[in-house]
Amino acid sequence: MNSTTSSDTGAEYKKEYEEAYVYAGFGIRFGASIIDTLLLLAITFPLLHLIYGNGYWTAEDSVVGIVDVLISYVLPLIATILFWVYKSATPGKMVLNVKVVHAKTGSAPTIRQSIIRYIGYYVSIFPLGLGFLWVLWDTKKQGWHDKMAGTVVIRPKNKGVEPVSFDEK
Repeated sequence: MNSTTSSDTGAEYKKEYEEAYVYAGFGIRFGASIIDTLLLLAITFPLLHLIYGNGYWTAEDSVVGIVDVLISYVLPLIATILFWVYKSATPGKMVLNVKVVHAKTGSAPTIRQSIIRYIGYYVSIFPLGLGFLWVLWDTKKQGWHDKMAGTVVIRPKNKGVEPVSFDEK
Protein backbone atom coordinates (compact mmCIF):
# COMPACT_ATOMS: atom_id res chain seq x y z
CA MET A 1 0.00 0.00 0.00
CA ASN A 2 1.51 3.35 -0.95
CA SER A 3 1.50 6.48 1.19
CA THR A 4 -0.97 8.29 -1.09
CA THR A 5 -3.59 5.61 -0.57
CA SER A 6 -3.18 5.55 3.20
CA SER A 7 -3.32 9.35 3.48
CA ASP A 8 -6.42 9.43 1.25
CA THR A 9 -8.06 6.86 3.51
CA GLY A 10 -7.11 8.91 6.56
CA ALA A 11 -8.49 12.06 4.95
CA GLU A 12 -11.75 10.28 4.11
CA TYR A 13 -12.04 8.96 7.67
CA LYS A 14 -11.32 12.41 9.08
CA LYS A 15 -13.94 13.99 6.83
CA GLU A 16 -16.55 11.39 7.82
CA TYR A 17 -15.67 11.87 11.50
CA GLU A 18 -15.91 15.66 11.24
CA GLU A 19 -19.25 15.43 9.45
CA ALA A 20 -20.71 13.03 12.02
CA TYR A 21 -19.81 14.96 15.21
CA VAL A 22 -20.17 18.44 16.71
CA TYR A 23 -18.66 19.99 19.83
CA ALA A 24 -20.67 19.19 22.95
CA GLY A 25 -22.10 22.22 24.74
CA PHE A 26 -22.36 23.14 28.38
CA GLY A 27 -25.76 21.54 29.05
CA ILE A 28 -24.94 18.00 27.95
CA ARG A 29 -21.54 18.17 29.64
CA PHE A 30 -23.11 19.39 32.87
CA GLY A 31 -25.67 16.56 32.66
CA ALA A 32 -22.85 14.03 32.25
CA SER A 33 -21.06 15.44 35.29
CA ILE A 34 -24.24 15.12 37.38
CA ILE A 35 -24.55 11.45 36.36
CA ASP A 36 -20.85 10.87 37.16
CA THR A 37 -21.18 12.58 40.54
CA LEU A 38 -24.23 10.53 41.53
CA LEU A 39 -22.51 7.31 40.45
CA LEU A 40 -19.36 8.22 42.34
CA LEU A 41 -21.35 9.03 45.49
CA ALA A 42 -23.26 5.74 45.16
CA ILE A 43 -19.92 3.90 45.20
CA THR A 44 -17.85 5.92 47.68
CA PHE A 45 -20.42 6.74 50.39
CA PRO A 46 -21.30 3.10 51.16
CA LEU A 47 -17.59 2.17 51.18
CA LEU A 48 -16.76 5.00 53.59
CA HIS A 49 -19.72 4.09 55.79
CA LEU A 50 -18.71 0.42 55.78
CA ILE A 51 -15.16 1.27 56.85
CA TYR A 52 -15.75 4.17 59.26
CA GLY A 53 -19.37 3.69 60.34
CA ASN A 54 -21.69 6.53 61.37
CA GLY A 55 -18.79 8.42 62.91
CA TYR A 56 -17.56 9.30 59.44
CA TRP A 57 -20.52 11.61 58.82
CA THR A 58 -20.13 13.45 62.12
CA ALA A 59 -16.33 13.69 62.22
CA GLU A 60 -14.95 17.19 62.66
CA ASP A 61 -11.94 16.50 60.44
CA SER A 62 -12.38 16.91 56.69
CA VAL A 63 -10.22 13.83 56.12
CA VAL A 64 -10.76 10.91 58.48
CA GLY A 65 -7.87 8.67 57.47
CA ILE A 66 -5.73 7.29 54.69
CA VAL A 67 -8.54 5.06 53.42
CA ASP A 68 -10.75 8.16 53.20
CA VAL A 69 -8.13 9.83 50.98
CA LEU A 70 -7.83 6.73 48.81
CA ILE A 71 -11.59 6.34 48.34
CA SER A 72 -12.54 10.01 48.11
CA TYR A 73 -9.65 11.37 46.03
CA VAL A 74 -7.36 8.71 44.56
CA LEU A 75 -10.08 6.31 43.34
CA PRO A 76 -12.01 9.03 41.42
CA LEU A 77 -8.76 10.36 39.89
CA ILE A 78 -7.63 6.93 38.67
CA ALA A 79 -11.09 5.88 37.49
CA THR A 80 -11.67 9.11 35.56
CA ILE A 81 -8.29 8.97 33.83
CA LEU A 82 -8.75 5.30 32.91
CA PHE A 83 -12.22 5.96 31.50
CA TRP A 84 -10.90 8.87 29.39
CA VAL A 85 -7.95 6.86 28.07
CA TYR A 86 -9.76 3.58 27.37
CA LYS A 87 -13.34 4.70 26.62
CA SER A 88 -12.92 8.41 25.71
CA ALA A 89 -15.69 9.06 28.21
CA THR A 90 -16.76 8.74 31.80
CA PRO A 91 -19.94 6.74 32.51
CA GLY A 92 -22.03 9.94 32.43
CA LYS A 93 -20.63 10.89 29.05
CA MET A 94 -21.23 7.33 27.78
CA VAL A 95 -24.89 7.49 28.84
CA LEU A 96 -25.28 10.78 26.93
CA ASN A 97 -23.18 9.60 23.96
CA VAL A 98 -20.47 12.22 24.47
CA LYS A 99 -16.72 11.64 24.04
CA VAL A 100 -13.50 13.33 25.14
CA VAL A 101 -10.97 13.25 22.29
CA HIS A 102 -7.59 14.65 21.28
CA ALA A 103 -8.30 18.08 19.74
CA LYS A 104 -5.97 17.54 16.77
CA THR A 105 -6.57 13.89 15.89
CA GLY A 106 -9.95 12.88 17.29
CA SER A 107 -8.35 9.88 19.00
CA ALA A 108 -8.74 8.99 22.67
CA PRO A 109 -6.76 11.28 24.96
CA THR A 110 -3.36 10.09 26.11
CA ILE A 111 -2.56 9.41 29.75
CA ARG A 112 -0.61 12.67 29.82
CA GLN A 113 -3.54 14.63 28.38
CA SER A 114 -5.91 12.96 30.83
CA ILE A 115 -3.77 13.84 33.85
CA ILE A 116 -3.46 17.45 32.66
CA ARG A 117 -7.22 17.58 32.02
CA TYR A 118 -7.95 16.29 35.53
CA ILE A 119 -5.60 18.84 37.12
CA GLY A 120 -7.24 21.43 34.87
CA TYR A 121 -10.55 20.78 36.62
CA TYR A 122 -9.12 22.45 39.72
CA VAL A 123 -7.83 25.37 37.65
CA SER A 124 -11.27 25.68 36.04
CA ILE A 125 -13.22 25.67 39.30
CA PHE A 126 -11.19 28.07 41.43
CA PRO A 127 -12.15 31.39 39.81
CA LEU A 128 -15.88 30.85 40.53
CA GLY A 129 -16.13 28.04 37.97
CA LEU A 130 -15.19 30.39 35.13
CA GLY A 131 -13.09 27.69 33.45
CA PHE A 132 -16.17 25.47 33.17
CA LEU A 133 -18.45 28.32 32.11
CA TRP A 134 -15.95 29.11 29.35
CA VAL A 135 -17.63 26.29 27.39
CA LEU A 136 -20.66 28.57 26.95
CA TRP A 137 -18.91 31.03 24.63
CA ASP A 138 -15.87 29.20 23.28
CA THR A 139 -16.17 28.34 19.57
CA LYS A 140 -14.99 24.77 20.16
CA LYS A 141 -16.90 24.51 23.45
CA GLN A 142 -13.65 23.97 25.36
CA GLY A 143 -13.29 24.61 29.06
CA TRP A 144 -9.93 25.69 30.44
CA HIS A 145 -9.16 22.08 31.35
CA ASP A 146 -9.73 21.09 27.70
CA LYS A 147 -7.50 23.90 26.45
CA MET A 148 -4.75 22.91 28.91
CA ALA A 149 -4.90 19.25 27.84
CA GLY A 150 -5.50 19.74 24.12
CA THR A 151 -8.85 17.93 24.18
CA VAL A 152 -12.37 18.60 22.95
CA VAL A 153 -15.68 17.04 23.91
CA ILE A 154 -17.85 15.89 21.02
CA ARG A 155 -21.27 14.37 20.41
CA PRO A 156 -22.93 12.89 17.33
CA LYS A 157 -24.75 15.40 15.10
CA ASN A 158 -27.68 13.05 14.74
CA LYS A 159 -28.86 12.28 18.24
CA GLY A 160 -31.05 9.46 16.95
CA VAL A 161 -34.22 11.52 16.97
CA GLU A 162 -36.37 10.95 13.93
CA PRO A 163 -37.48 14.08 12.06
CA VAL A 164 -41.15 15.01 12.43
CA SER A 165 -43.36 13.71 9.60
CA PHE A 166 -47.08 13.24 9.22
CA ASP A 167 -48.52 10.47 7.05
CA GLU A 168 -51.72 12.26 6.11
CA LYS A 169 -52.02 15.70 4.56
